[in-house]
Amino acid sequence: MISSTITGWGHYAPSKVVTNDDLAEIVDTSDEWIRERSGIRERRFAEEGDTTATMSIACATTAMQRAGVSPQEVDLVLVASSSPDYLTPPVSSQVQEGIGATRAGAMQLTVGCTGFVYAVVTAQQFIATGACKTVVVVGAELTTRWLNFEDRSTCVLFGDGAGAVVMQASEEEGCGVLGHVLGSDGSGAEHLIVPVGGVAQPTTKETIEKGLSGLKMNGREVFKFATTVMGTALDEALEKAGLKAEDIDLFIPHQANARIIDLAARNHNLPPEKVMVNVDRYGNTSAASVPLALSEAFEAGRIQPGALLAFVAFGAGLTWASAIFRMDSRPLN
Repeated sequence: MISSTITGWGHYAPSKVVTNDDLAEIVDTSDEWIRERSGIRERRFAEEGDTTATMSIACATTAMQRAGVSPQEVDLVLVASSSPDYLTPPVSSQVQEGIGATRAGAMQLTVGCTGFVYAVVTAQQFIATGACKTVVVVGAELTTRWLNFEDRSTCVLFGDGAGAVVMQASEEEGCGVLGHVLGSDGSGAEHLIVPVGGVAQPTTKETIEKGLSGLKMNGREVFKFATTVMGTALDEALEKAGLKAEDIDLFIPHQANARIIDLAARNHNLPPEKVMVNVDRYGNTSAASVPLALSEAFEAGRIQPGALLAFVAFGAGLTWASAIFRMDSRPLN
């Protein structure tokens, strides 16, 4: 089986910063209430001209430039998103065209907040079998356009953004995804859902007037699910890799709630310098949260050649995913 590594990275965050105080002007909430429950201070809202496709193209282009990869070298484009520009065509095809990858296949993965980790594991399979040498993996979400701003418990948590990596085949053994877990429990589907807009219940004037078109979340149930699954998913992936938590150089979890991240880190004796956290500045960007945090970690010099990374995410479905990823020893650009 062929190893893989990450050779390029990039992220895109809309320029519009929305603070907790800004939201308090339109929602019955406060900075203190939001920070105490989530750790979020601000988030980014997409502006006119921003779409899931444009954000994806921007960060994918940056990742390719860092990797020194030309569009013609890309074999496959994977875009994880639950907020594509259209129900069809898939946003992955828009991104494939936008980055000029004319000989690449393209696939959209709609797995909620876990989508990027699912996509990394998927890219690993294509590389490991020799089917692909270069895969662009993107996580992008633009959820703020269908938030219900009368639901103060949910609308304050989310933001928009995108992140991308270039994964390529490596000649070194023991690199790439060393162990992973992909999980799903559809019995909890109603706890995090956009109930209207699909074929089961199309959007109508009546559903809009009833406020059914926005994202709905049972925060209590999702929090309970997340605090359990974050730890077990990480443990299972480490066991499959034959490693322990103390071997991790950087833990990059889904950025949904600072309390959930802190609990997972403390339960695995991971000190702050081994945990990447940016939920305070971006909120929950769903499938974009792990790659956005990963890209910022690269830029901050927190990831070195040979580093052992741990990705863990949870989200709609309900789904969960974890992956233990070893960088190879080539210098980082």
